[in-house]
Amino acid sequence: MGNIVRKKESPEKVCILETKLEAKVVETMKQRAAAGSSMKSFNSIILKFPKIDESLRNCKVTFEQFDEDSNGSIDHEELKKCFLKLEIQFTEEEIKDLFEACDINEDMGMKFNEFIVLLCLVYLLKDDPTVLHSKSSMGMPKLEATIETLVDAFVFLDKNKDGYVSKSEMVQAINETTSGERSSGQIAMKRFEEMDWDKNGMVNFKEFLFAFTRWVGIDDIDDEEGEEEV
Repeated sequence: MGNIVRKKESPEKVCILETKLEAKVVETMKQRAAAGSSMKSFNSIILKFPKIDESLRNCKVTFEQFDEDSNGSIDHEELKKCFLKLEIQFTEEEIKDLFEACDINEDMGMKFNEFIVLLCLVYLLKDDPTVLHSKSSMGMPKLEATIETLVDAFVFLDKNKDGYVSKSEMVQAINETTSGERSSGQIAMKRFEEMDWDKNGMVNFKEFLFAFTRWVGIDDIDDEEGEEEV
């Protein structure tokens, strides 16, 4: 999946293999972290769940528009057509990397929650003039505030501003919210395990986004529709 680069050694993880796409996301998040976060506690993130949930669910119509065969997922060819229609200038390698990065279940198709992550990554990474039109077409102006909130939340957790969230950083964030509570460590570890999809001990922004869609209940949309079809 694209070229592989190595992350510099850290106290908690000796080496993390990344694609060029993931490395670019990490670098972008490090730049965002330099500006700091407006979040004051993990509770301040939780309080934003309902508004974030509503904003993300409003993308369902956009998802269905690009799911041309209406099978509940967007395949690689549908994604290429999506970018073509929206005049988003991605190379073939970038499209492949984006698709594989967001197809976290590796079932050759992006479900709705995976599509949400795709929108966030596109917004975060593409800064050329052609994307201004694509953001408008994809409903990105309405999503912009929500995505910025998600970026802000990740920056709050990334205490050392290296583009990743570690176990110790998660524990620190939870402790700042639940100071003195004996269960705070358990809460932090549970939340971290939910984020650390590949179990490598470090959470990048993509993994954080996937966890967030579960926390606000985006996965429930697909579950509900699956039950209706049975």
